[in-house]
Amino acid sequence: MPASRPIWKGQLRLSLVSIAVELYTATKANAKPSFRQIHEPSGKPIHYEKVVDGIGPVDKDEIMKGFEYQKDDYVLLTDEEIDAVKLETRKTLELTQFVGSNEIDPLYFDKPYYLVPSDDLAEDAFIVIRDALRKSSKIGLGQLALRGKEYLVAIKPAGKGLLLETLHYQDELRKADPYFSDIPAKKADADLLEVATALIDKKTDKFDAKVFKDHYQSALRELIARKLKSKGKKITTRDEPPESKPTKSNVVDLMDALKSSLEGKKATGKATPRKKAS
Repeated sequence: MPASRPIWKGQLRLSLVSIAVELYTATKANAKPSFRQIHEPSGKPIHYEKVVDGIGPVDKDEIMKGFEYQKDDYVLLTDEEIDAVKLETRKTLELTQFVGSNEIDPLYFDKPYYLVPSDDLAEDAFIVIRDALRKSSKIGLGQLALRGKEYLVAIKPAGKGLLLETLHYQDELRKADPYFSDIPAKKADADLLEVATALIDKKTDKFDAKVFKDHYQSALRELIARKLKSKGKKITTRDEPPESKPTKSNVVDLMDALKSSLEGKKATGKATPRKKAS
């Protein structure tokens, strides 16, 4: 088992079969440098106080959760009252529906977790569910109450275990139409489409996350290391060349740029007029 603690323990249920499982976060919280706000004259970290208008700082024990049911009017709830909300999904994740592995729009996916059996007794049933999902090419759907919220979740095989991904509910997503409304409803030029498709085919490969690096985080860590070596003195950062904005006179012809890319050459930077088909 991993060194980290599970963020949830409960039962994975399929019809009358219940399996003891544990849920672990699949992403690293400390993978990227994080910053705190610092008071420059003293070098000490800045803290924040809970304040009330006209009163000032208040004690933590005096704070409750409030829901604003109308402007400036709140209904107050204690932690005990909220915890008393009985949801079966707090302890049980029931697979209530199954869909094809490619049926869910990627827009719905939120955050990944690893789902594993809690003990040896749960392993056999866990493996059956995992392999059944793999054999049928299906994703299991259910709901899980976690950290004060009930999530819609999708479960699919991942290696020897299961990958659980939280999903957005329909009402959490914005409709795309207002953003796409100004894009003209026309199809691409056939010749341009053919060359662009050939370029995509040329660059197509199996996905391997290891080949992609977070260049910004690497540069940030390098900057931090240089700052430490300078013992607090200001250091110069590498200036990026100014970004040149295309104008009517230097816009590269699209077909020329695509063909140059396909051949592995750099675009000329000069417009090449295309002959119209007679």
